Amino acid sequence: MLRHVPSRRRPHAAAASFLALLLAAPAAIAAPAEPTVSFAIPGGAMESVLTAFAVQAHVQILYTPGLVAGRQSPGLSGAFTAYDALTRLLAGSGLVAHETRPGVIVLRSKAVSASDAQPVATATADPTTLTEVVVTGTHIRGADAGPSPLLQFDRGEIDRQGYATVADTLQALPQNYSGLATPDVTATGFDSSSANYAKATGVNLRGLGPDATLVMINGRRMAGTGGKGDFADVSSIPTAAVDRVDVLLDGASALYGSDAVGGVVNIILKRDFDGAETRARYGAAKGGAAETVLAQTFGRVWSTGHALASYEYDDREALPFSARAYTVSADLRPFGGSDRRVINASPGNVLIADPVTNALVPTFAIPAGATVFPPKPSDFQRGVVNLQTARQGMDLLPHQERHSVYAALTQTLDDRVEVTADLRFSRRTADSNSLAPTATVTIADNNPYFASPNGARSQQIAYSFFGDLGPTRAFSAAQSLGASVGAKVRLWGDWRADTYGAFAQERISAGTNGNLNSLFLREAVGATADNPATPFRTSVDGFFNPYGTGNANNPAVLDFIGGGYSRQNFTNEVRSFNLEADGKVLTLPGGDLRLAVGAHTRLERFEQRTVNLLSTVSPVVTIPADEKRIVTAAFAELRAPLVGPGNARPGVRSLELSLAVRAERYSDAGSTANPKIGLTWEPITGLRLRSTYGTSFRAPGLTEINLTPTISAVTFTRAGARVQALDVDGGNPGLKPETATSWTAGFDLAPLALPGLKIAATLFDTDFTDQIDRPVFRFIASGIDNPVIAPFVQAINPANPADLAKVQALLNDPTYTTPGLFPANAFAAIVDTRYVNTGRLHVRGIDASAAYGFDRGRDHFDLSANGTYLIHYEQQLTPTAATGDFVGIAGQPVNLRARAALSWRREAFGATLGVNHVGAYKSEVGKRIDAWTTADLQLRWTPDTPPLEGLALAVSVQNLLDTEPPFYNSPQGVGYDAANADPLGRYASVQLTKRW
Repeated sequence: MLRHVPSRRRPHAAAASFLALLLAAPAAIAAPAEPTVSFAIPGGAMESVLTAFAVQAHVQILYTPGLVAGRQSPGLSGAFTAYDALTRLLAGSGLVAHETRPGVIVLRSKAVSASDAQPVATATADPTTLTEVVVTGTHIRGADAGPSPLLQFDRGEIDRQGYATVADTLQALPQNYSGLATPDVTATGFDSSSANYAKATGVNLRGLGPDATLVMINGRRMAGTGGKGDFADVSSIPTAAVDRVDVLLDGASALYGSDAVGGVVNIILKRDFDGAETRARYGAAKGGAAETVLAQTFGRVWSTGHALASYEYDDREALPFSARAYTVSADLRPFGGSDRRVINASPGNVLIADPVTNALVPTFAIPAGATVFPPKPSDFQRGVVNLQTARQGMDLLPHQERHSVYAALTQTLDDRVEVTADLRFSRRTADSNSLAPTATVTIADNNPYFASPNGARSQQIAYSFFGDLGPTRAFSAAQSLGASVGAKVRLWGDWRADTYGAFAQERISAGTNGNLNSLFLREAVGATADNPATPFRTSVDGFFNPYGTGNANNPAVLDFIGGGYSRQNFTNEVRSFNLEADGKVLTLPGGDLRLAVGAHTRLERFEQRTVNLLSTVSPVVTIPADEKRIVTAAFAELRAPLVGPGNARPGVRSLELSLAVRAERYSDAGSTANPKIGLTWEPITGLRLRSTYGTSFRAPGLTEINLTPTISAVTFTRAGARVQALDVDGGNPGLKPETATSWTAGFDLAPLALPGLKIAATLFDTDFTDQIDRPVFRFIASGIDNPVIAPFVQAINPANPADLAKVQALLNDPTYTTPGLFPANAFAAIVDTRYVNTGRLHVRGIDASAAYGFDRGRDHFDLSANGTYLIHYEQQLTPTAATGDFVGIAGQPVNLRARAALSWRREAFGATLGVNHVGAYKSEVGKRIDAWTTADLQLRWTPDTPPLEGLALAVSVQNLLDTEPPFYNSPQGVGYDAANADPLGRYASVQLTKRW
């Protein structure tokens, strides 16, 4: 279970009155009224033990690496005060702890300090290398995230949940909406907006969009991925190198700038690991998706620094649509749904123009199993329609293979300067079966296979090439690179400067093979004369025969028409430089007033190159302009403890004000300034009230402004049927920046009467205006006849010459991708999917979490729960459109998502039972979609005696009962809501880890 860690100046049980605890007399330290924390820290190297303590107690520990090198600690399990826990962990080590300010502890050797009671500021041996637990949500050292709600989980918790990757763990977060930017929503057609060529996985907090969640690694921005560079790919992160993940559930543009509208995900990788660790994992689901993970990490700590190198290999097999009963066919009638199969079939259908509407309608079915060609007119079946599943033969999840490398180095140069450097590289390939080619084939009596059921000398056939060419094959290779070099410098007093330069790049090469070349098809069917520029000759190679079922054409014809392909190459880069400093300004009655100030600049770049052979004799190369922009920013953050230990009074044990502001200037989108204010109030020990208010800003993405215009033939749903439409796509130079206001109000409760219990709840509200979106794709699941997207859909009447002229003009446009595949009267609509500033998106809801740890004899138990309830998900697609609330509608975020877990541990054995729940909701036509509840189970063995010391074995089963997603009669022809459910089914895995 992902535990909610309340962010406070002195967090609930852990750092409450920590200064008093550490400096008070022993009798006072042992006072029974002092709160306790439930710790679960395995024994081992002192450095790893202290890191675990710092995370669980929510404090920072500073020390020189040489101080703890080679030292061991017995670990700790149970409920203790923070002081008692640290005392036990340091027992016999010769180390002592001193708190320099609330929540910041410095370790020293007893032999070095002049007086164990002296504060570090006056000690003769100040630490030079600072090993800190950095908290996302603040620039001030020693502070927590303040009043903003924060989720934290480390790699151990990822392992206990049974997930193989960081991406899987983040997708399971109740606060994350996975209906955009994931491989399965791309394959099922639920998300066509992100151009997810590399089958990447993004994070979409609150459903505000993957581009509204800022994802960082070690506090540095990642480069965007996909054909638009509009989200960060978390599937490239090696899990073996992860220390912990922070998820800030609050608008944070005042701290981190653009993109942090929905929140921030900061993936913190290891730096100071000492020793070696080997990991091996294998898992599989029914029907496919077998996954193998191998990882090796080495680390070394010396007196003035530390270094680490980690490698991880991940290979996951594909999961085909045919592996699940609810996706194998688009005929959903056996489940109580509709027949979503399409008329482009094999065998095909002869289309006849309706005399009233002029629309092409299937009138004669070509018989199956024909072996003699041409067929006789009497063989055609009038009034019968052949239907086919559009996604027949496709993969629901792609085959993926990933190699990831991470290295980090920290070195102290003298007593004032510490330098750091890190490098990460990942190469992830993906390949899958994609949609089979389809076309409306025009054939005339010059083709020897031509047969007419009605005496016409030409006809049009709705045809699928699945039997002839099979599905197209999609492939991609994504290379993710990140590098950073920085320095920490001691200034005056306790002021520190932190500076870094960072480079991030995402390079994607993607494409499809086995595409239909529309020009070659017209030549092979005889619609055009033999082209001297091609090697194909109908007199030698034969004509294409569209009257069969995949076995009626010779290989030469199929190789020719199926020789089309597409290639896309994208490069996204971010180059940044950051300088900041923080320290004490003055001392208030409630404590130290601390300030952080800084400046930031970065260069963003997007480059694209496409090569297509879809409708021409020779490949067409398109190289749009190399888009760049420069962003500069200045920021400041202030923490003012108005009431603290020195001036506490009844009803106000502590009161802290936090202020932050950030001004940014974009070279192509103007300037903005975003403030944030927060307040935390602790009326009594164990209860903290908190609230925040701020504004956020997101500039239009480079591709949103400059995306190359394209027109393509696509299939959409209208009135429950699949219809052909023209999709007009591209950038919009007139886009305005997005703006948002956010506020939160919540509490954290750790009652003294029940040590180990933690309860937190947050009411959140984000009002997003001028949101940049492609509204059609938001509601594509409900069909293009949904009145919500009416401003972006133009219905075409083939009997209206003016409508046909509009279609023909688009077909003649140079940006139309597949000329010749469909005639003008085959289209039922023109759909505008270009980027626009939509009217408004307003999201309001409640997060709640609870955790309770306790011991019963030799057994330790942990109960935890985390959930989110959306009250409103109101969207206004244009400034003049009506506002609708789409929460709990298929394809949109649901009202309720939650997870609860029970963990048990006794010595070397442990187990975790988790329950995941998605509340009931409705389809776009108001039909109930049932709630979905699944259970996960893990069994663990971690022996702590030689020769098995350092070994950990875990057997996990996700979706233990193999509970299928609730049925949804989706217009895409799959029987589940890919935006809110997972098709993987029962997934069993075994993982072996060995620390050396």
